[in-house]
Amino acid sequence: MNSWNKVDSPINSPLGDGGSSTLTYINWSGGKDSSLALYYIQQQKEYTVEKLLTSVNAVHNRISMHGVRRELLQAQAASIGIPLTTIELPEQPGMAEYEALLDVKMKELKQEGFTHTIFGDIFLEDLRKYREDKLKAVEISALFPLWKIDTLQLIHQFIELGFKTMVVCVNEKYLDKSFCGRVIDEQFIKDLPANVDP
Repeated sequence: MNSWNKVDSPINSPLGDGGSSTLTYINWSGGKDSSLALYYIQQQKEYTVEKLLTSVNAVHNRISMHGVRRELLQAQAASIGIPLTTIELPEQPGMAEYEALLDVKMKELKQEGFTHTIFGDIFLEDLRKYREDKLKAVEISALFPLWKIDTLQLIHQFIELGFKTMVVCVNEKYLDKSFCGRVIDEQFIKDLPANVDP
């Protein structure tokens, strides 16, 4: 289940005064987890989030993670008030090509003074290690504000905070296509099959 977070969310402009906090960027998928991760970090005031980083399929002009159009990604960034930068991917990049483009972008961000980055990951130890190992090479530290928090707790908090998100695609092996296009609210959570994690 992939979702897109609408621009009418409770996320505000970056916190901090730009001098006493740590310059940080977020790996922005446009979905609910990255939105909530950004919100969590903004409450701490230790970090100044100054950039959204998104991988985009340059051929189809869609976010590589969720398939959402570039125009909606740009609308999100404008609404949040944080500048957007992208990794422009070819139609079907191999892993080596993806990593080369990622390395270039990480080095650019390091040169700009960024020392920390945020991910919305909750599980998957191997993915976390992969991210941390890649970032270690450019001396950027990774933050995982949602790590191992109960997903049901997170989705209820997401809704209570006033975020709005819409399901844009589903895997029909696990979730019926009738869920596609629905806004995630309390009724949506109740309707989910027991084997589908929110």
